[in-house]
Amino acid sequence: MVRRVFLRSSGALVCPSRVPTSSSITSLIMDARAVLEFATVTRGIALVLQAVLNAVIPDHDADAFRPPRTEEPLYLDSVVEWLLGGLSRWDAEHYLFIAERGYLYEHNFAFFPLFPIVLRGLADVLLWPLSSWLSLRGRLLLAVALGNSALFLLSVVALYALSRTVLQDRRLALLSSLLYCITPANVFMTAGYSESLFAALTFGGLFLLEKGFTLRACLALSIATAARSNGLVNTGFLLYLPSLHAISHIRFYRSTTKGHSKVFHYIWAVASLLITSLLGTAIIALPFCAFQYYGYRTFCTPSTSLESIHPGLLLLAERKGYRVPDENGPPPLWCMRALPLLYSHIQDVYWDVGFLRYFELKQIPNFILALPMATLGIMAAYAYFQANSELCLRLGLWETPASKGLDKPIPGFFNPRVFVYIVHSAVLLVFGTLCMHVQVLTRFLASSSPVPFWISAHLLLLNEPLLHRRKTSNPNVQIQTHSRNGFKLAPHNPIVALLPHFKDCSPTTQSILGYFLSYWVLGLVLHCNFLPWT
Repeated sequence: MVRRVFLRSSGALVCPSRVPTSSSITSLIMDARAVLEFATVTRGIALVLQAVLNAVIPDHDADAFRPPRTEEPLYLDSVVEWLLGGLSRWDAEHYLFIAERGYLYEHNFAFFPLFPIVLRGLADVLLWPLSSWLSLRGRLLLAVALGNSALFLLSVVALYALSRTVLQDRRLALLSSLLYCITPANVFMTAGYSESLFAALTFGGLFLLEKGFTLRACLALSIATAARSNGLVNTGFLLYLPSLHAISHIRFYRSTTKGHSKVFHYIWAVASLLITSLLGTAIIALPFCAFQYYGYRTFCTPSTSLESIHPGLLLLAERKGYRVPDENGPPPLWCMRALPLLYSHIQDVYWDVGFLRYFELKQIPNFILALPMATLGIMAAYAYFQANSELCLRLGLWETPASKGLDKPIPGFFNPRVFVYIVHSAVLLVFGTLCMHVQVLTRFLASSSPVPFWISAHLLLLNEPLLHRRKTSNPNVQIQTHSRNGFKLAPHNPIVALLPHFKDCSPTTQSILGYFLSYWVLGLVLHCNFLPWT
């Protein structure tokens, strides 16, 4: 049974602060360098592979959003389209269209504005010197490749920093970050999707929140909500982590103060919690509310006439049944609802998203596609509850008599600080399974939660002797240091070291790495050629 321990201080559920030593700083730099190098290499390979696969495999004639080109191509457009055209498939076309033309069609409002703003900014500012050789469309494609590569590197750094802070286990944090570099959602981190942007802001915001920079964390998580709607779920962290802080303060005041002063401190702790939670929640939700208001004004009180819209785009709207704003036409029915949310209307009408709507026999292949990621989420929740059942039942908010004599939490996946991330992952998993197109679970979880990478790294360290794990997250499990078949593994990138000896690895390692690598490659093969994927 895993030993459960807690820190009794005003900084509840955190490890005591340590003065960094030269060796720890050196190891931190080496780990960060290994992660960044691997992330850079995987980004380069992904860009090259998508170009080759897109050129070799003919595109499928999918019934996808393909707006007509309204701009004359320039000298280098065909080259950029040949090299980077695979990054513009499926939903990426929506983001590119919004960056180029703005929010014209009603269903475009399913895609939040931050990523198109970033792309347009890169195209108009950083890539402006190329405007004589590349049309706006070509510069936007180039912005996708450059922007998402840089954003992915930022998300890797943010995930590594968050993992070191929460897990308090250097090797588990390193391995988790390296696994993230070969994420099963690779193609969506590379193509014109907002996943890399959202992951960088989410992991960075959670790291700031863990470090106590609440206002900066709120701003980062608020910006993340401008990239994807599920950023709203991050308000749970803002409600939970300050609650831990308030409870620890109340516990401290109870043992150190007396009389009226104690009551005053109690009131101040509760008031601070309420102010922080309410204000932070409002900040995080503000971009979502502002975007919905913009959608309401665009279609319910339009100021645009059909004559101002390009004829080719109007023809597409008529052929496909897309609604466009028209000041001379009647407002859509959703404008008459008590809460006129355009986002909910789009998910319902255009994508048929709703509770249990996807539970049909014909969707079994999509459930199979999502099964590996769902399995990781279920395993993480089950293993954590088994190891920390009392903490889970108490929601990790207060101590028990058995835990009061213990001075610090165990490092690794079973650390009490992981609890809120397990809950967050479980909520996303349940919601994604019951209310969404289930195949998107892979990118939905991979860009929103560190848990799939934490549990994968934890399982590798527990079950793979080749990793030379001398001390595991579970102190009752010891893996002996030895080599197998006479070889040893490189210390700073165990993923690269394991791959040449894949057949000698444990079944757990083969399953996890097989899943990550197969989805990493298959996503590029299928998605970049308009074939259905996750």
